[in-house]
Amino acid sequence: MEQPQRLLLLLSLLSYSSVHAGALRSQIVGGHEAKPHSRPYMAALKVSGDFGCGGFLVAPDWVMTAAHCMGDITVILGAHNIHEPEESQQVLGVESYHMHPEYNNVLINNDILLLKLTARAKLNKYVQVIPLPKTSSDLPPDTRCSLAGWGLIDKERITNRLFETNVTIYSRRKCLNVYPHLTDGMICAGSFHQLKDSSQGDSGGPLVCNGVAQGVVSFGYSFPPAVYTRIANYLQWIRKVMG
Repeated sequence: MEQPQRLLLLLSLLSYSSVHAGALRSQIVGGHEAKPHSRPYMAALKVSGDFGCGGFLVAPDWVMTAAHCMGDITVILGAHNIHEPEESQQVLGVESYHMHPEYNNVLINNDILLLKLTARAKLNKYVQVIPLPKTSSDLPPDTRCSLAGWGLIDKERITNRLFETNVTIYSRRKCLNVYPHLTDGMICAGSFHQLKDSSQGDSGGPLVCNGVAQGVVSFGYSFPPAVYTRIANYLQWIRKVMG
């Protein structure tokens, strides 16, 4: 390999290390509080005792999240304020963890994890399943989507209540300028207009476009766009795992 190519590879790997450092950061910056229980598919994940990630209900006994959220997980469904014992909440354990077999925690490739719950969730107005894509086709650029999470809402403030924000899908070409290691299993989204809207929601939470979970919050810099696991790329694996 020639010297300039070696240098380029080294710089890109260093750049990925800094991306990885931001992968576990949870924040909806510049968003607003969601209407309570308006996103009944949302799951708050207690990872090793702390609320560290989000997730979403894809079947009564299955939750999807990011592989980098892996740990000893307890799932809370039907929550708005995660630090209050709301009557709407259902707390469930995880029977088995199904991480994508090709997950790479350095390059954050295949960042997807399925959780088989110890019991089926009781579906009601507070707890609902969200549909997944039906085909593996890419989302068109400029598609409007939304995020939600319980993480930081600015540099200093943590929220107990669910916050949400809107983002727009970036073209693959535009995203490759920021993330040269982008794969078919990734999709980019962010706000073109306001930097404050660009930060990602809780890691593992859903990128929702037209009522369908199209992405899993994965990683990003502190400026737009952020990268999401592209669920449409993993439909065959998801069907195999969930039977």
